[in-house]
Amino acid sequence: MFPVSKSYSAAAPLYQLKMYSFMGGGLFCAIVGNILLVVSTATDYWMQYRLSGNYAHQGLWRYCMSNKCYMQTDSIAYWNATRAFMILSGMSCFAGIIAGIMSFSHFSSFERFNRSFAAGIMFFVSTFFVLLGMAIYTGVTVNFLGRRFGDWRFSWSYILGWVAMLMTFFAGIFYICAYRMCECRRGTGPR
Repeated sequence: MFPVSKSYSAAAPLYQLKMYSFMGGGLFCAIVGNILLVVSTATDYWMQYRLSGNYAHQGLWRYCMSNKCYMQTDSIAYWNATRAFMILSGMSCFAGIIAGIMSFSHFSSFERFNRSFAAGIMFFVSTFFVLLGMAIYTGVTVNFLGRRFGDWRFSWSYILGWVAMLMTFFAGIFYICAYRMCECRRGTGPR
């Protein structure tokens, strides 16, 4: 006659909402960070300078002078290192995004494998790679190219690389927070 009420904790939906909020925020930061990584790596506005009275700009793949662009054919170590680290960063961020999307599903054939933790680690690896690439480019540009070109500055592609680093870092923080919430909840559940 009377409806049977199920006894459940009101904290469970709140816990899941918090965990999914962290994961959603991390996924948003990761997607934006990966887009910024691709745009930063592919565009040729890392540095702008004045050469023979004309403005020029260069990126990791091309340099442009007098409205005409040329491929970077020189195999210079710092360009190659920066390119490699930026590509590795984008790949590890993409792998983290895949793990992050998969962490929304609760089905797991591996009991010990937590996708939120894996996504967080991949985002931190991506952050490390982009930090290495940006640091190498910054160091060489300031110490070598900055002295060669008197009137120069970093440009928007370079700035997007630093913003992408922050976005991947915060994506890692969000996913590790979601993992910690899941682990704390798992530890307090019934056995």
